[in-house]
Amino acid sequence: MTNGTTDEGGHPGEHREANRDSHTMERIPWRVRIVNLIGVCLPFMGLIAAIWLLWGVAFSWTYLVLLFVMYLISGLGITIGYHRYFTHKSFQTSRFMQAVLAISGSMAFEGSVLQWAAVHRSHHQHSDDEHDPHSPHTHGAGVWNTIRGMWHAHMGWLFRSRSMPLQKYVVDLKKDRLITTMSALFPLWALLGLLVPAVLGGLMTMSWMGVLLGFIWGGLVRVFFVHHVTWSINSVCHIWGSRPFNSHDESRNNPIFGVLGLGEGWHNNHHAFPTSARHGLRWWQIDISYMIIRALSWVGIVWDVRVPSAARVAAKRAAT
Repeated sequence: MTNGTTDEGGHPGEHREANRDSHTMERIPWRVRIVNLIGVCLPFMGLIAAIWLLWGVAFSWTYLVLLFVMYLISGLGITIGYHRYFTHKSFQTSRFMQAVLAISGSMAFEGSVLQWAAVHRSHHQHSDDEHDPHSPHTHGAGVWNTIRGMWHAHMGWLFRSRSMPLQKYVVDLKKDRLITTMSALFPLWALLGLLVPAVLGGLMTMSWMGVLLGFIWGGLVRVFFVHHVTWSINSVCHIWGSRPFNSHDESRNNPIFGVLGLGEGWHNNHHAFPTSARHGLRWWQIDISYMIIRALSWVGIVWDVRVPSAARVAAKRAAT
């Protein structure tokens, strides 16, 4: 495994001008935090309530296992595959593994590889300015605008037409035939993400009801959960949390989504070192995605893993 400084060099959309005073961005109004907290917590509370009320009726350990396993497969497909590999090239791997990562990431129903990478690189280049595709801080003051900003950052941006061309952010990826093919087959892989838990549910229970409930819990509900965790990185992690590094935006480290997001919640760390395969830079910052990347590097499945040196991290922290 090799170390490298991740805030120099890299790919389109990973840098921006230090054109704002970080001290003016520290204080986020309390109403922004409250609106965001309510909007994000309600869906998760609803899911927990549904599991509790349906336990023994339309939910059991079988479907809990399917929900958890499919969440890990599709979630890691996003965090390790779509994000850390395809978008930021934080490590290298074989063509077979690239295909596996593209398929598992597609099962999350978050768009094709090319679309996801383009949007995320655009986010890095314009983080929290007027061109950021999903910033919660560009809708003005007041309660109503606060609600609009939270909605936009969490999921509203998905329903808005984009004024900025995104293809310029993935010129390098479009030159790779495997990536373009896997990206074009996104509908097939997404459908597979629904069929697999349905089939497994049927086999595990030997019933048609198992097929239906496997489809619902391991498919639809799992997609719902993955989506809200991912969207919370866009909204929560630009409102709640700590900012150990000056990343010239409102990206923040949030420990709850550091765990739920499989390491993605250490968002300020990521914005400080975009091409780092490791987001949880402290020993106590749980980063399941990096743990898996590191384990894969031990057996030779991935290599050239990019991680900033301790000296580089310390220097950047001191400069903040």
